[in-house]
Amino acid sequence: MKLIKNLATSLTLTLLFAHSALSTPTSPDTITSGMMINGSGSSAAQPLYSLWADAYKKNPTVSINYRPIGSAGGIKQIKAREVDFGASDVALPASELALNKLVQFPSAISGVVPVINLPGLKEGELKLNGDILVGIFSLTISKWNDPAIAALNPGLILPKTDIIPIVRLDGSGTTYNFTDYLSTISPIWRTTLGTNFLIQWSKKILQVKGSSNIASTLKTTPGSISYIDYNYVVQEKLNYCQLQNSAGKFIRPNPASFTSALNNSRWKSHSDFSQTLSNKPGAASWPITMGTFIILPAIASNSSRAIASIQFFVWGFMQGDRYVNNLDLVHIPDQIQAKIFKTMTEITDQKGHPLNWSAMP
Repeated sequence: MKLIKNLATSLTLTLLFAHSALSTPTSPDTITSGMMINGSGSSAAQPLYSLWADAYKKNPTVSINYRPIGSAGGIKQIKAREVDFGASDVALPASELALNKLVQFPSAISGVVPVINLPGLKEGELKLNGDILVGIFSLTISKWNDPAIAALNPGLILPKTDIIPIVRLDGSGTTYNFTDYLSTISPIWRTTLGTNFLIQWSKKILQVKGSSNIASTLKTTPGSISYIDYNYVVQEKLNYCQLQNSAGKFIRPNPASFTSALNNSRWKSHSDFSQTLSNKPGAASWPITMGTFIILPAIASNSSRAIASIQFFVWGFMQGDRYVNNLDLVHIPDQIQAKIFKTMTEITDQKGHPLNWSAMP
């Protein structure tokens, strides 16, 4: 299967390169030795881009500097052309891409996971559902032994202590996907707190910046609950919760349950990644699955920097699957990768000529 994938990918790239050449691209600016490509955005995606960047150091001409400032920050900086690429855990709508002359594509699939610090409970032992999460993060469920939680967890001894929710203070794609899921569960949530990168949380809720701070704060706060990308669950050895999906099944977060959600979405059936992957059907589907995206200028202000950025991501798709797997992420299916490569060929220089990025490092 791996050989078939490599042959299919190579054929796709060959055809796209041929199309780019027929479009008479201008000669690229020289990629100077020591060039630094800057990106910013999703903190959830930071482990992946760091691994790719470290492996890419074998290319002596280009290095990658990535700052995990949150999805909202990455979107803001790429719109202002303050970085070479932005990263977000939420796809921008087509109208916003057109207005800001941007293109985007997914780089991996992951999931948002409820995590707890509840001494005495084993990893993955606690079961929750969307209604309980709505109650906890809207502060209508305040004790761990609340009857609604107890009803889902017969046999578990739940403490009478307060629940301490921890949320993201900064603009976060993880927050967007988490609240998008809660909005599919609760009409009241949808019309009050809603779905967004930034939420007007109650002042009674503990708020911190970044996924790393979510993990460290959770570990030092007994009785707490938060939400975080699956990467951090694995790396930080956090206690996750099982979550009831749309089929009524209690599911554990893992690449298999993320893949099930992906396979039951328009991402797989139509190569359409404009929709979120919240609460997708399927008995094995994780209900808060999400993609993480790269955002690039559609018209390069500096051809050499744009070419270097594109080459890095093409390398990531062709050579970086093993890094995706090492982080327990789900790689982008081949049919979607083909669409991504086509999108890359549509990036032009200031004169409207396709960039000649086919000479891979």
